[in-house]
Amino acid sequence: MIPKTVGGPEEALQGVKDGMTLMLGGFGLCGIPENAIAELVRLGVKDLTCISNNAGVDDFGLGLLLQKHQIRKMISSYVGENDEFERQMLSGELEVELTPQGTLAEKCRAAQAGFPAFYTPAGFGTEVAEGKETREFNGKMYVLEYAYKADFSFVKAWKGDEAGNLIFKGTARNFNPCMCGAAKITVAEVEELLPVGSLDPNEIHIPGIFVQRIFKGEKYEKRIEQRTVRTRN
Repeated sequence: MIPKTVGGPEEALQGVKDGMTLMLGGFGLCGIPENAIAELVRLGVKDLTCISNNAGVDDFGLGLLLQKHQIRKMISSYVGENDEFERQMLSGELEVELTPQGTLAEKCRAAQAGFPAFYTPAGFGTEVAEGKETREFNGKMYVLEYAYKADFSFVKAWKGDEAGNLIFKGTARNFNPCMCGAAKITVAEVEELLPVGSLDPNEIHIPGIFVQRIFKGEKYEKRIEQRTVRTRN
């Protein structure tokens, strides 16, 4: 078995350099690779292109990288609750490529599956389709979208084993699975790291073939982006 377990984020992020393209799993603040992001901040790498559903909030998630101007370009589906993201985008400090959410997910999945491109009806007739090839299928127009090309993919799972097999919990099973294997190197951080054979094969969401490095993460905050509670009677 190829050894995939590394001691922590410092070892897991070896090889990350300025100007790279990174995929980061999660939706809002749910299921984000907190330890990997913290290590990116510590490393101080800059001019990054980050592919993620959004950029977290001002003081957490990818917002930490935005604060230090480490991101040159964000490829995401919405600005979210991040005021600094909005400010940098409107001021022209940050290059932003807004992509329909389903298209963003499919461009990751296509890269994972080895498909170079695909057609989608999403965005036809809008700014999203400007400059792109379009084609009609069965009377409906589609836009050609290309799979992403990334250097590293950082994902967060609930459980994993030393072979890289992963299980995601609840809604953390969002962009994380489709980003596994969608980059040259996939790094998975997990809450529980177990010996090979400990996971029920029927419960594994992502097989280890899609993961190159895995480590046990520490001190997950698991913040809630917008907390809404019911008023007691």
